[in-house]
Amino acid sequence: MKTILITGATDGIGFETAKLFAANEYALILHGRSQQKMDATLEKITQSFPNAKVEGVLADLSKFSEIASLIKEIKANYHSIDAIINNAGVLKLPKPITEDGLDARYVVNTIAPILITRGLLPMLSKQGRVVNLSSAAQAPVVSEAITGDVQLHDDMQAYAQSKLALTMWVKYSTHAFDSSQVNVAVNPGSLLASKMVKEGFGVAGNDLSIGAKVLFDAAVSEKFKEASGMYFDNDNGVFSEPHPFALKSSHYDDMMRAIEKVIDEQAISFT
Repeated sequence: MKTILITGATDGIGFETAKLFAANEYALILHGRSQQKMDATLEKITQSFPNAKVEGVLADLSKFSEIASLIKEIKANYHSIDAIINNAGVLKLPKPITEDGLDARYVVNTIAPILITRGLLPMLSKQGRVVNLSSAAQAPVVSEAITGDVQLHDDMQAYAQSKLALTMWVKYSTHAFDSSQVNVAVNPGSLLASKMVKEGFGVAGNDLSIGAKVLFDAAVSEKFKEASGMYFDNDNGVFSEPHPFALKSSHYDDMMRAIEKVIDEQAISFT
């Protein structure tokens, strides 16, 4: 039985994706922040799918200590993972600056997926996949915003930057993976009916199953077998280029220097 890790799995696209995997008899590791929401999520899935093999892990992905603890917990309790779906994301927050003085959108949407992937890569199966949630909302990355030297006051701008940053990391980091593994960025679809869309845009949104289906496919289908380093735009149903800013490798170099600076300052350990 293949094992799938989904972050941000207690509601929205993450929860819908978890149900799809449970229906297809995959073993699940579901991440959330709240014990209460996690308990409710596990209960809903096991009620709908009595034979489901599903367990929960908790972490606030805006806190580096909890990211590290999450990685350590998974490494201690599992020996392999077949897919990591980096789904957790934030847009509007009451306090957008973390306790470390960093923009929470960059920490949760960009740095946490990179750290989780790095930490769990040694246990990713030979043909394993990492699916990273991108977005149609993309904006040129300001490296100083990653390090906290510049504060972004516009929620949508911060979100769009963080999503392009993650997409850029996917594009330029294929060397870190085996040739049979896949690391892909996916825009699951615009304005889907998630809590984040309701809070950010004030609209009910579109059917979440649109996003869940493409994340499922990205993690296991033949269509994504050769997709490492690529960006899939589910609004148009095609692989495409991200924002033009991403196409210049020097922009990626600047971005990664900022990300590595933050990671080094946090002294993250996965062991």
